[in-house]
Amino acid sequence: MLQIDVLTLFPELITTPLSQSIMGRAADKGIVEVRAHQLRDWAHDKHHRTDDYLCGGGQGMLMKCEPLFEAIEELRRDNTKVILMTPQGRVFSQPVARELAAPCVDGGDAHYIFVCGHYEGVDQRVIDTLVDMELSIGDYILTNGAIAAVVVIDAIARLLPGALGDARSSEEESFSDGLLEAPAYTKPNVFRGMPVPEVFLSGNHKAIAEWKLEHALERTRTNRPDLYEAWAAAHPEHFSPKKKKKRTPLTHYKNRKPLDEGAE
Repeated sequence: MLQIDVLTLFPELITTPLSQSIMGRAADKGIVEVRAHQLRDWAHDKHHRTDDYLCGGGQGMLMKCEPLFEAIEELRRDNTKVILMTPQGRVFSQPVARELAAPCVDGGDAHYIFVCGHYEGVDQRVIDTLVDMELSIGDYILTNGAIAAVVVIDAIARLLPGALGDARSSEEESFSDGLLEAPAYTKPNVFRGMPVPEVFLSGNHKAIAEWKLEHALERTRTNRPDLYEAWAAAHPEHFSPKKKKKRTPLTHYKNRKPLDEGAE
């Protein structure tokens, strides 16, 4: 089971989104348990302050040592990993999500304490002494770390066995194999003159898989050339002469004569 404690000044930003949809069902099944804690509960001064001015001067406020040390020391167990959400951290990605989900995927348990940074961040002594991993969800600034923590927790939890309705779902999503997802379609087979690509109606699963790979590559090359180059370097065999063949293009709808709306 995956158990997560979140230390934040805004617990409702954690509990509300993580009680919905897939995460809510995973919690009901006992796959994951998320507890959001108000960090002020560990601040014992009159005003329950968790922040103070920066030593040496500077703009903004910094989260204090005392509440964070006390909270983490109370919640920490033998198998706990403390994760700080911070713009200075390792960039979060699908491989990192798999890394954090791995103990539970293999049938074990994991316990994470997420520390949500606020203001100008946290006192460095917290990081040096208590934090095991610093994570960032991208090169931009959010109002607080609770928003980022929700993103990370959701990405981890959906990888756990039983969290998704179909175990293959997490394997076929974008980034699962280093590529973006291929275009996808549903019924009707023709909508406003725009048909589903014929290969999807062929029943030829090999051809469908090849179509998906080629269009996933094309989408990745266009939108995420960094991912494309990494995939190409890891799969040189895909670009060997014997693999090359004419690619079925995506349907282009501009300047095309509409088809019968009722066509199947």
